Amino acid sequence: MCLNIFSNTLYIKKYKAKKAGGKNMIKMTKNIETATAVTHGGTFHADEVMATVILQKVFGDITVCRTFRVPEDLKEDVIVYDIGFGDFDHHQKGGNGARENGVPYAACGLIWKEFGPQIVADTCNPEIVWNLIDRDLIQGIDAGDNGSMPKADYPAQVMSFSAVISGFNPNWDSNEDPDEAFAKAVELAEVVFDNTLAATIAKAKAEQIVEEAIEKAEEHIMVLNQFVPWQEYIFSSTNPKADEIQFVVFPSNRGGYNWQCVPDGLGSFGQRKTVPEEWKGLRDTDIQKVTGVDTATFCHPAGFIGGAETFADAYALAKMAVEA
Repeated sequence: MCLNIFSNTLYIKKYKAKKAGGKNMIKMTKNIETATAVTHGGTFHADEVMATVILQKVFGDITVCRTFRVPEDLKEDVIVYDIGFGDFDHHQKGGNGARENGVPYAACGLIWKEFGPQIVADTCNPEIVWNLIDRDLIQGIDAGDNGSMPKADYPAQVMSFSAVISGFNPNWDSNEDPDEAFAKAVELAEVVFDNTLAATIAKAKAEQIVEEAIEKAEEHIMVLNQFVPWQEYIFSSTNPKADEIQFVVFPSNRGGYNWQCVPDGLGSFGQRKTVPEEWKGLRDTDIQKVTGVDTATFCHPAGFIGGAETFADAYALAKMAVEA
């Protein structure tokens, strides 16, 4: 499910975002009058912790006050989340909306919906990146905080990200300041967010590269000028040409070029088109003699991948396999 939020007014104008330079810092305060962001006190959760990370990314250094009550005369430009029944809270009667797939919004999702587009604005495909982050990271946090996580069919308990963050709360016999514990949780959550964002941007780039290669494919062969993960995007593509591709040729990270069979299904060990049986398991001069291709280097015993020293020869091998 993709939410299109990029054609609308994205940000509440009273919050003035800025580009943060260098490492963003979180400051904790017990004085709400000095805070730029306010969330609830007591036990903290992945919801408001990851929301804090997102706010850091957008606003740079922020000062967070964790409290149990939001005063009515709080400054307008202070962001209040996961408390107070406002724009970025979900504890009011009836909640604060849900996605089309039914996952209800918690503070993290509400903050991401409002401010996330600024974080991904300079990526190769902001809308795709935003939606993937929402799907792969934010929705799980929201679902867990709303108590709507699906039951897993596992015999053992699996530790979720939400459980990891909850583990930062001081133990009953600890003298640790809860605000200091919150700041440590935010630091970890930022690492998780940064890694997820980087991986998602890389996926979006790969999809764009593969889509362009699908459009240019000829003779049932797709050519990649650099190696990128491609299988997922051949099967998710809506381009009819994707269904006709049988082999992919790309540079090998060991030097030279590889040809690879397109599987007959995502995750399948079968192939849309198999190579000649006599190629399988041969290397160097043996594969060169059988194929007549001077720089052929190998064919895997299972026949799903092989190589050559030059692009022309790798392509020639793929073409021979198509025509076999």
